[in-house]
Amino acid sequence: MAGLRVVEFTHMVMGPSIGLVLAELGADVIKVEPVGGDATRRLKGSGAGYFPMFNRSKRSICLDLKSAEGLASARQLAASADIVIENFRARVLDRLGLGYETLSAENPRLIYCSAKGFLKGPYENRAALDEVAQMMGGLAYMTGPPGRPLRAGASVIDIAGGMFGVIGIMAALEQRWRTGVGKKVVCSLYETTAFFVGQHMAQKAVTGVAAAPMPARISAWGVYDVFETSDGESVFIGVVSDLQWAPFCAAFGLTELAADESLALNNQRVEARDRMMPLLRASLKTYSKAELLVKLEAAGLPFAPITRPEDLFDDLHLNAEGGLVDVGMPDGSSMRLPALPLEFDGRRPGASRAVPSAGEHGEEIMTDLADIWAKLDEPQPAAG
Repeated sequence: MAGLRVVEFTHMVMGPSIGLVLAELGADVIKVEPVGGDATRRLKGSGAGYFPMFNRSKRSICLDLKSAEGLASARQLAASADIVIENFRARVLDRLGLGYETLSAENPRLIYCSAKGFLKGPYENRAALDEVAQMMGGLAYMTGPPGRPLRAGASVIDIAGGMFGVIGIMAALEQRWRTGVGKKVVCSLYETTAFFVGQHMAQKAVTGVAAAPMPARISAWGVYDVFETSDGESVFIGVVSDLQWAPFCAAFGLTELAADESLALNNQRVEARDRMMPLLRASLKTYSKAELLVKLEAAGLPFAPITRPEDLFDDLHLNAEGGLVDVGMPDGSSMRLPALPLEFDGRRPGASRAVPSAGEHGEEIMTDLADIWAKLDEPQPAAG
């Protein structure tokens, strides 16, 4: 996406995640911050990682959008952009003259992406957050045990909503190649959540039975659970086809279970879980975590050690082929963070810039802007 210019009026996670993806695919992403910097920079607790994770690879300029000068600079930036991203409350940027109708009139090729809580409808003017969407969209109900709704352990709706924003931008760019005209793209938290739980809605439509929360669900597979090991660790194991049942039993010497014809098929194993699972738990608990992992990998079975986020810094796979990228911080320090989960011809995109300090690139950006307008004012050669 080199050669594309993106201007971003965003904060928190959803909007910045759109800009992050575009930046690490090569676009020049300019983050417009208020004077003093985006308040997301100063979050504590679980928000402390938001800014470095989602704002690396961008340039930063600080503008006072309440001043005539700052607003004029913002309008000039938007007029020079291929893409504008914003995630403020409804009509906030409209009132400043930075809404789609105004900016697209000045720049008809502009693709304008708004990241909102809700798409068009009765809720569209409500305030929303990731957790709000998870609660009202059914995801928290499905994640926690019955009666205890629980949000997912990461900002999954913010990030996924941003990914849908990127998809919309890509589609709009493709159409612009053919028409020469941009358009407005809107992505949202609530509808993203509804899309995520669509499989559970379909289950109710197909079976007539409502989906139970994940901790209380009847699994589609007979063996699909977390097992304790002899050294107090835990490992997830899935046996998700009848072809995997025999190698699973062979790997752990489960000869009696392998010979039991009433367990030969997955649906039979689902029905027999009450008598089968205690036997499996007792057998697998005689192995250490390391022993289990070796046997499961050799057998080609789906498995996973139960890992904490901080363990991923030392993950063998992530460290082998660019899965973690070095990200510089404004204070000169650095950290390793996950790269975009993509490969292009076998290569991973990396961080193109360090996390910017507030307004770090302001002079550079305004110089670039002056150069752009100067070129536009140059006499154009005659056609033919």
